[in-house]
Amino acid sequence: MGRQIQHRIGTFLSACLCLVLLGVTSCAVPQVSAEERLFLDLSIEAIDQVVLPMEDFEGTQVGGLSAIAYDPSVDKFYALSDDRQRPRFYTLALELSPTGIETATIETVTDLQSDRTPLDAEGMVLTPSRSLIVSSEGSPREKIPPKLQEFDLDTGQLKTNFRIPDRYLLASEDDETGEAIDSETQAQTQGIQENIGFESLTISAPGGVYEPYRLFAATEGPLYQDLDIDPEIPFKNRWLHYLIDPNQSTLLSEYFYSMDPAPLGAVINGMSEILSIDVGGHFLAIERAFGLQGLSIKLYQLATGVATDVSAIATLKGDTSSLTPIRKRLVADLTPLNPDNLEAMTLGPRLRDGSQSLIMVSDNNFDSRQETQIWLFKLRGV
Repeated sequence: MGRQIQHRIGTFLSACLCLVLLGVTSCAVPQVSAEERLFLDLSIEAIDQVVLPMEDFEGTQVGGLSAIAYDPSVDKFYALSDDRQRPRFYTLALELSPTGIETATIETVTDLQSDRTPLDAEGMVLTPSRSLIVSSEGSPREKIPPKLQEFDLDTGQLKTNFRIPDRYLLASEDDETGEAIDSETQAQTQGIQENIGFESLTISAPGGVYEPYRLFAATEGPLYQDLDIDPEIPFKNRWLHYLIDPNQSTLLSEYFYSMDPAPLGAVINGMSEILSIDVGGHFLAIERAFGLQGLSIKLYQLATGVATDVSAIATLKGDTSSLTPIRKRLVADLTPLNPDNLEAMTLGPRLRDGSQSLIMVSDNNFDSRQETQIWLFKLRGV
């Protein structure tokens, strides 16, 4: 009882001192909404951009860069090329300063040695054990399944295939179950859609080489069974959350992400990349749309902490008001910068002024009318 009295007296005196120092009649604490507490106070500043020419390098054409990862142990970047004929990654040396990108040099190229199924590589992360995990988008039209695979960093040899839930897969027409194919029309009924499968991949790894880490993989657009025909209903993308340790991988949960409504006349509208920025469930995401109004690119901050686990929900069609999606907040509309097709994003090193660098790269689709742009931003608030 004595301690309780002392605590109350101390609280009262502190309140009185607050009143005296501030010269006001109350010590009101600023009110912050629950929604605001979900997010970090982030902002970005565009510093510079350079263009990698689409030239030959050791028998390859430099292009199609769809993911990038930073390796602080050697101060290098690994950039993934989505060339189906020869999936590979390049080792890049970027000399960065607080005022720009001084140099951008390709040093090596490493082929990814997958299994016999073609690899449609789109996302890539560097693990604490210095291997690469790559997401393959897949293609229902060409019967290429989506994949999550681990590769040796030095040799490019396949090490591990991670299990993907069946709802992402398209059964072949002669599959005995016929679960993803209508038996009469041979039309697709479930799985990834063409060209909007696993586009995004990121990792949250606060520990050392032997510590578990979290892997997140997201689709660019909705699964077939989640697609609403009504154009007024935003796309609902699926987002997988794995726990990876040296002995096994465990799918912990699955969330959904609500895209912005597609701009009028858009032929492409999807999430092209995600990036974990801390261990508290905060991410960055690029939303990209292209159509009659040109290219639109926005950067969002995401918070997964209150999102509903939808791993047991067969379809997200229709009313999902009872479910909580991944929360998002606009960080910047990048469209006025006139970037090309941004698909890759990573945190780079701290710059000499102490600011956190953020690197984005565009995929030129091996098209001479497009560019492989490397953008340097300063990310504040992390």
